[in-house]
Amino acid sequence: MNSIKNILITGANGQLGTELKNVLSGNSDYILFLTDVDSLDICDEEAVDRFVAENKIQLIINCAAYTAVDKAEENQDLCRAINADGVESLGRAAAKHNARIISISTDYVFDGNACTPYTEDLATRPVSVYGKTKLEGEQRLFAVCPDAIVIRTAWLYSPYGKNFVKTMIELGRSRSELNVVFDQVGSPTYALDLAQAIASIICADWKPGIYHFSDEGAISWYDFTLAIHRLAGITSCNVLPCRSSEFFTLARRPSYSVFDKAKIKATFGLTVPHWEQSLAHCIKRILNN
Repeated sequence: MNSIKNILITGANGQLGTELKNVLSGNSDYILFLTDVDSLDICDEEAVDRFVAENKIQLIINCAAYTAVDKAEENQDLCRAINADGVESLGRAAAKHNARIISISTDYVFDGNACTPYTEDLATRPVSVYGKTKLEGEQRLFAVCPDAIVIRTAWLYSPYGKNFVKTMIELGRSRSELNVVFDQVGSPTYALDLAQAIASIICADWKPGIYHFSDEGAISWYDFTLAIHRLAGITSCNVLPCRSSEFFTLARRPSYSVFDKAKIKATFGLTVPHWEQSLAHCIKRILNN
């Protein structure tokens, strides 16, 4: 799709949206339309349709989402409006105006009870409001725009916004001891890696469908924290392993969130970095800010 010029990025102030801006703005062939809730409410179907039409949008990359997993349990209507209604609105506009759309989804569409990496064809079974609304968004998108691409990702982090890596650096510097769960395993995703993957997909032959993307390897939150502290040079904080059952949360988290990336790598010829390599790169950026 080298003919794509006008690209709308929703949720452009978030982690992935910011990294996409960094990656795509270097290509003079693209004109980027960067929006967030203050400039385009994706839940307003008329506003979305008008924006896509007036700006002759050829590709929508939807990074907008309600991601406060615990708050979602108490704010179900708002969560569904953004994660399902909004995604459908973007899909309708894409289909109506002959635009392509890539929408970002999550590992939370699964229950986390697997013990081998999740492939795209496995049955979904979300166990939280957040996961249910993200799955509903996927389904409603394909219903109105079968030509869509959905990319599920997990454990996203970057130098921007709030995320686990930045939080663990802050806590490691301010506390002498931390308890971190060891019974939740996943594959961290550096937002820059996902942004670069999306940039490659834009330039490749368009192949609609669902794809999984995270960095290579798997690790627990506890071991991930140890790696974060080591790479950030934090030595004064004692990190202790604990069970998820020791922390009360309104929403249940998947205990296993490892993706099989064979489909996205084969379809688009992607090379996916290992999480530790990417974590080191991200921490250097955080420490240099």
